[in-house]
This record gives sequence, C-alpha cells and structure tokens, in this order.
Amino acid sequence: MLARHLEGRILAGLADSPVVFLQGPRQCGKSTLVQAIASGRHRARYISLDDPAQLAAARSDPTGFLAGFDRNVVIDEVQSAPELFPVLKRAVDRDRTPGRFLLTGSANALVVPEMARALTGRVDLVTLQGLSQGEIAGRRDGFVDWAFSDERIPIDLETPRDLPTRVIAGGFPEVIARRTSERRAAWFDSYITTLVQRDVRDLAQIDMLASLPTLLRMCAARVGGLLNFSELARTVSLSQTTLKRYFTLLEAVFLLHRLPAWHANLGKRLVRSPKVFLHDSGLACHLQGVDASSWNDPATRRGPLLETFALGELERQSGWSRLRTTLHHYRSHAGEEVDFVLEDSQGRIVCVEIKAAATPKSEDVAAMRKLAAELGPRCVRCVLLTTGSGAISYDARVHALPISALWSIEAPKHGRKSAGTRVE
Repeated sequence: MLARHLEGRILAGLADSPVVFLQGPRQCGKSTLVQAIASGRHRARYISLDDPAQLAAARSDPTGFLAGFDRNVVIDEVQSAPELFPVLKRAVDRDRTPGRFLLTGSANALVVPEMARALTGRVDLVTLQGLSQGEIAGRRDGFVDWAFSDERIPIDLETPRDLPTRVIAGGFPEVIARRTSERRAAWFDSYITTLVQRDVRDLAQIDMLASLPTLLRMCAARVGGLLNFSELARTVSLSQTTLKRYFTLLEAVFLLHRLPAWHANLGKRLVRSPKVFLHDSGLACHLQGVDASSWNDPATRRGPLLETFALGELERQSGWSRLRTTLHHYRSHAGEEVDFVLEDSQGRIVCVEIKAAATPKSEDVAAMRKLAAELGPRCVRCVLLTTGSGAISYDARVHALPISALWSIEAPKHGRKSAGTRVE
C-alpha cells in the first residue's frame, strides 16, 4: 500500500471529533486507507455497505444496526444507507466521544440532504482524491506550502520524459497499475458505466440516465474553459434546468468540478463564470480519446489537459497543506487570464500559470505580473509551470519552473515566513 499523505489529517480528526467523514470518488483508495487506519493507529471495527447483507441490515433497522457496535466503527460507503444518518445524529448528540465513527462515502456530503442535515457541526470532513505524483514516488509533495513561503527557487528541476504518461494515467490506483492503454481504457469505460448505473441512480432516483455519459464527454471536451450552461444545454439537447441538475449529480460523485472565479475590488470588471474541469486528468484524456500515440498530435489540446493534471495536484496538496487554501481562476473582461489563483486564510495570493511549452516567453507571465502589481504585497509569488527545464526569474516574485515542481518540491520544514524569494 502506498502511503497517503491525508492519513495524518484523518488521525487528527479522530482525536478530537466524534465523526470523521472521508469522501472522494470511487476507487481512489478510501477503503484501503480506512482499513489500514482501523487495523493500526485507530483500532475500530470495519463494515462495508457494499456488502449486501450489511446494507440490508443498515437500511431495515438503522437503530439496531448502530446499537450493535460497542466501540469505534468504520462504515464504508455510508451514503448507500441514508436511513443511518438521523440515527448517527442522535448517537453523536448523546455521546460526543472523539473517534467513534469513521465514515467514507463516494458522494459529496454537502450535496446529499440527509448527510448534510445530520453531520453539520458534528463532523470533520476530509476529501481524498486519487494518488498524487508525490504519493506515487513515495515523497511528500509540498508545492503549495513552498509557494506561500520564502524558500528559494529550485534551479535544478526538469520535466520528466514520461510527463504525457503521467497526465494520461491520472491518479486512480487501478489505472496506474495497468500497463497497457487498452486495459486502462477498459477500466475507465467500466468506471463510468458503474457510476451512472449505481451511484447516480441511487442519489437521484432517476431513470433518464442516457444523457449523463454524453454530458460528461462534452464537459471533457471543454476542460479549462468557462462553464456556459446555455451553450452546453443546446449541445446535449437538454433544458438548462435538467442540465444543471445532471451537472450537480456528476459533481456529487466527483466526476466534474467547477473552479470558481476569483475576484477582488481591483477597480476592473472581472469574469465571474467558473471554469469546468474533470477531477482526474486520466479520465479527461480517455473521454477525449487521447493516449500516448496521439499526445503529440497537433489536434490534441495538451494545454487544457495539463491544466487538469496540475489542478488535480494542487487540489490534493491543499488537503494536507499546513495552510488552508482555496483555488480559483482569474479572468478580466480585457482578456487577462491566470489559470489558478490560490488564496490562504490570511488573504495572501499565489498565482500559477500552466503552459504546454518548453520555452517560456515574457508574455506568458504578463497577466500574473500585472495582477501581482495590483495586489501589492498581498501577492506572495507567481509561478509559470512549463514543460521545460531549469528556473527563470522575471522579477522578485515571478518565476518560471518545470511542471515537475508540483511534486518535486517538498514542504518547508520550518514555519511560514513572509515572501521574498530569490534564485541562487
């Protein structure tokens, strides 16, 4: 089993919260992780509601089901039995002993009404994604913490030759373990079918599911673009009301992701529309028909796929970062764009731009430099990530690095300091 960097966050939650809810897409490694925790540092009984007998017991008599546990318990895929949530709420209100319940779910707790009502104020919510590149390599990747620190710019990094393979594989452990593109494609096909036929149907109790795979493919073709519901509704022949409902369902099972626009009082008009992404770059490549043989084809939109890959790495690291950060994109009506804007709880900003080119140009950092000037000291650092090698410094805050910086830079060992970087 590969070490998961979120394990420490989960154990910290179990030490002071009665309920820890580990959510994330199916097959991202939730069950493996909680079983390891339950048999190791937090002794607990493990129950999976993917087991038909356990599921039937939980749904038919939820009170009796929970009463059968006299010690800490892990309940895997708990969203399969929504009848449990009112009982869980009452049990926690009676006894708030930390670590009693470790729950996992393949549906976002915030969009499932029963879960949201029962768990609000009682739960430490943790989101697990697929494997990060650092986890695959056995290294604690710390780009996010580094970006907000005053640590020096690394100068000896280079983009690995297998970058296309990394982007095409994505982060699902089962896909990474498969050796051929044919077997990976078969896994993705089965994964989509299973999610639509089981998880989405269970969440929404709807029968008209034929449009969901089409909607997912249309969104995959638009990754990195602004989300336009009216245009998308015309493309998939759905009303906007139905489309928005379906889109929310695909978000709930961690397939689609809306990246919100960042805005501040800068005295300019800013685009407020979110961008659309898939959570996993491998799934986006699969739905676009991109594999190793077509990666360098002129028709392949490598830039948006690299953005999807980078967003996944940043999201994962935000889960175990020492900082509390949120992710956005930035676009002005004048056409100035920054792919990713990270903001910490103090309102400090890091800008990240992705370019599918080995040789950066000064215009590639123009929007970041302008935004940094407008934000003043609030902007800590701007980083252009490319497919090249080495470091380039444009000024004290703006630098170009290989995209491998996302997983090759470790988190600073000391506490946070104010920014003030330099290349040495």
